[in-house]
Amino acid sequence: MSGLRTLVVSSRPLSWVNTAFPFGLTYYLFVGQFDALFVVGTLFFLIPYNVLMYGINDVFDYESDLRNPRKGGVEGALLGPELHRPMVLLSTLLPMPFLVPLILWGSLLSTGVLALALFFVVAYSAKNFRFKEIPFVDSVTSSLHFVMPAVFAMALVGAELTGLSLTLLASFFFWGMASHAFGAVQDVVADREAGVGSIATAIGAKGTVRFAVVLYLVAGLVVLVTPWPLPLIAPVALLYVGALAPWWSVSDEDAWKANRSWKWFLGLNFVAGAVVVLVLFEWWQVTS
Repeated sequence: MSGLRTLVVSSRPLSWVNTAFPFGLTYYLFVGQFDALFVVGTLFFLIPYNVLMYGINDVFDYESDLRNPRKGGVEGALLGPELHRPMVLLSTLLPMPFLVPLILWGSLLSTGVLALALFFVVAYSAKNFRFKEIPFVDSVTSSLHFVMPAVFAMALVGAELTGLSLTLLASFFFWGMASHAFGAVQDVVADREAGVGSIATAIGAKGTVRFAVVLYLVAGLVVLVTPWPLPLIAPVALLYVGALAPWWSVSDEDAWKANRSWKWFLGLNFVAGAVVVLVLFEWWQVTS
């Protein structure tokens, strides 16, 4: 049971909603009902997708995680070598019952999008790819982990890619890049000691915090050009900027202290998600 608990913790349960939410909300806005595809897709992006994404990350990041004091709780497990094989097996087998119907019920396009999403999940951490060690590519790939479920939902229902949908996806993409970048700040020392590259090891903690602030502001500004009431989502970006503000001039040596603000993100994401849902449903009712 202890080993099973560690495998579950490794998948970051408090963050499951961050990938299920984009799929479920996007699917419902286009279809307007809770059908079998909605259930299967949402469950897939809720649990198996996260087990795969974070599980293999913890397997291949074991050396750097040993030096990372925040591992071993809600921010990720410290997977001992004896759990590496079970995690790889679990993360490989668990998605299968969900992938089969998603492929059979989908189209060639949606299957291609799904395959691309899974490629980014694996390539981020796995040996011989390690996108997470390529500065800036790491933030781009991490953001795609959250944007691709929404793109897949659109492909699955055959939704048209409009200027509005592209704008909203772009805003979400910039938000994801900013969140990853700030997350890398607190790990800069541990990553350097383990010889692991990241956006933070490349431009330093201070530079990464400022980069993330700019991206959050861009994410908010992009939403301002959308039809009313969608611009009401924009102020949410200021909540994240406020969380980052204390670390505007943080040194690499003190970067680990930024974990205090990172923990706020666990709650902030739920607040942001609630605002997005309320505003999008208001827009949906007005336009439908």
